[in-house]
Amino acid sequence: MPDTGKLQIDVIAADIVKPVDNATIRVTSRGDRSNLIDEMVTNSSGQTYTIELPAPPLEFSRQPSAQKPYSEYDISVTYEGYEQVNVQGVQVLPDTVSYQNIALNPLTRYENGWPQTITIDEHTLWGNFPPKIPEDEIKPLPQNTGYVVLPEPVVPEFIIVHMGMPTDTTAPNHWVPFKEYIKSVACSEIYATWPEETLKANILAIISLTLNRVFTEWYRGQGYDFTITNTTQFDQKYIHGRNKFIEITKVVDDIFNTYITRPGIRQPLFAQYNDGKRSNNPGWLSQWGSNDLGEKGYSAINILKHHYGQDIYLTHAEKVSGVPSSYPGTALRIGSSGPNVRTIQEQLNAIANNFPAIPKLRVDGVFDQNTKNSVEIFQGIFHLEQDGVVGFATWYRISQTYVAVTRMAELY
Repeated sequence: MPDTGKLQIDVIAADIVKPVDNATIRVTSRGDRSNLIDEMVTNSSGQTYTIELPAPPLEFSRQPSAQKPYSEYDISVTYEGYEQVNVQGVQVLPDTVSYQNIALNPLTRYENGWPQTITIDEHTLWGNFPPKIPEDEIKPLPQNTGYVVLPEPVVPEFIIVHMGMPTDTTAPNHWVPFKEYIKSVACSEIYATWPEETLKANILAIISLTLNRVFTEWYRGQGYDFTITNTTQFDQKYIHGRNKFIEITKVVDDIFNTYITRPGIRQPLFAQYNDGKRSNNPGWLSQWGSNDLGEKGYSAINILKHHYGQDIYLTHAEKVSGVPSSYPGTALRIGSSGPNVRTIQEQLNAIANNFPAIPKLRVDGVFDQNTKNSVEIFQGIFHLEQDGVVGFATWYRISQTYVAVTRMAELY
């Protein structure tokens, strides 16, 4: 029997930030739309059921291989009154769960009905991409030239990603929610089949490199109007609209405000990395090398110290922009009470206006069984562990979703 991976599709209406019930999803073989594999419709939460799809053997993604380690599929999404969306090259790895977020835009009388097409590029460990141009890992801090010079690293609400070379003035910019950017990059740069500590080490490097660009205003200091590019020779591979893997996104949700630094510097480390096979720079993280260490049982911090040196350490950005309040530091569960529970109940009720599968709650500041049930349903919709506990990851996902639905902001 061939190996298999799982795929789920989530659909929202971008104009009203609501899930789309009864959208039609067709899954076909890559490049062959006549070879229908499955046709599904979304439920009231805008989700399809999870389907199993053939994928290459697991060992192809656990060690460098001459065989492509993932299978690829095309999907189309149709819903009356909205633009059709086609996604080409959705990647499925064995023993993983992949999900594809789709935001539908309404048709207008000026549109001719041509579908929007998202093309998912090859994974950087498989495709042929230019290697990173080395830079200093510690950057000069920006001068006060009109922009706000941050006193300490802050997790921004959005990353402005330039979809081309820095000097390409024809390339578009995308405003991407910070966590969604990190998730997309990680799903394009590492394999979700790797050990969890390996995933964590690589994601910490991705976060640190990104926050260094934010904190030092690297591109703005050169006169550009973006935060980072999607080019591998300058920054990291970002694919707008690509599918993501739950194994990776769960790690990002748990550590998205954590970064690498060294004693005596204010900034996140510009944590450069390469694949470790086609290119290998001393003092950089080797992606395949980190996988080997993870297989041997190394922790994430020891993987990072092996590559970047023993003096590096992990710290946290205290401020997360774009959320009403920071995580209180203690998980909320049955038996909890007080203003933080009231905040979560109020935010879940607002989210329930857009996501009707989430039961509305009495706002009394008491974490009871009804609150636990609503939290579990929320966690299921947004691909979080369904434990009914509002820990770090769930707190920020509720807060960010609340902001999105109350001000019609981007959710994905």
